[in-house]
Amino acid sequence: MDWGSIFENTLQAMFSGNAIVYAMIAIGLNVHFGYTGLLNFGQVGFVAVGAYGMAISVTYYGWSMWIGMGVGLLLAVVLALLLGIPTLRLRADYLAITTIAASEIIRLVVNAPELRDFSGGVDGISGFTSSYRDLNPFETGADYGFGPLTYRGNPMWFLVVGWTTVLIVMALVYFLMRSPWGRVVKAIREDEDAVRALGKNAYLYKIQALVIGGVIGGVGGILLAFSKGSITPQDFQPQVTFIAYAVLIMGGLARIFGPVVGSMILWGILSFTSAFLRDATAGADPLISRDIINAGDVGVVRLMLVGLLLVLLMAFRPQGIFGKREEMALDDR
Repeated sequence: MDWGSIFENTLQAMFSGNAIVYAMIAIGLNVHFGYTGLLNFGQVGFVAVGAYGMAISVTYYGWSMWIGMGVGLLLAVVLALLLGIPTLRLRADYLAITTIAASEIIRLVVNAPELRDFSGGVDGISGFTSSYRDLNPFETGADYGFGPLTYRGNPMWFLVVGWTTVLIVMALVYFLMRSPWGRVVKAIREDEDAVRALGKNAYLYKIQALVIGGVIGGVGGILLAFSKGSITPQDFQPQVTFIAYAVLIMGGLARIFGPVVGSMILWGILSFTSAFLRDATAGADPLISRDIINAGDVGVVRLMLVGLLLVLLMAFRPQGIFGKREEMALDDR
């Protein structure tokens, strides 16, 4: 077993672009579900409109990257209003059904052959990262970092941009949730009727929370687009939302560092189990018999192991690593 390589890959995965993107998506879900109690099963829809809004604006309309980013975030606001206005007066499950349906509608629309000249269809969109790469202060062929966290210029630029954005958004959420507005939305999660009895417009606060979390999800979509350099409809499958929920639950609901630590741990576990199983089933005398696991089963088995870990976490510490049990209350009325 090459333990050095396994741990090196694990550490790289914990700080990777995937960890950044899912941390951002989960921060948005934390505003929705963790702090406000809004059951959003379609966060990937906000991710998609953020990414496609920016990519279409730059690629097909020739607008600047900054305007494209503004368009993507504006579309996230519009989507939140379209979903929230008709559903947030109803029970939590109506929002869940509406959001997952809307996210699938968005994915199918951008995948439609009739819209190939607008959204790229199944082939997606590329060629929108030139302005982003022009801002890169790192030399493309040079190495930066230390030890296993050594990267070439372009990956290092994304890590700097991505983690800086995550830290800024974390700080914004931290101060927002400690403001009077944040105390109201947390009270709505605990007892919406009591909030109404105190004269607060709970419906308006929930719409505002849906918009803020959706915009953060849109930022995650923009980061995803910059990370990959292209986007396709397959990048916005429903499982993106559920992986983000796994990240959030693992780190802890309604905790500032929960989504970030949860994302780092999840991608570290996925990398570790993948590298370990591949080494353990390789060679003439494998550590694990190929009658039990062969090389083609590694991808499936690692997901089974992560699922088992989540089951154990929910059984013995359902509040997550940093969470508190009292933060898990959800009013489904």
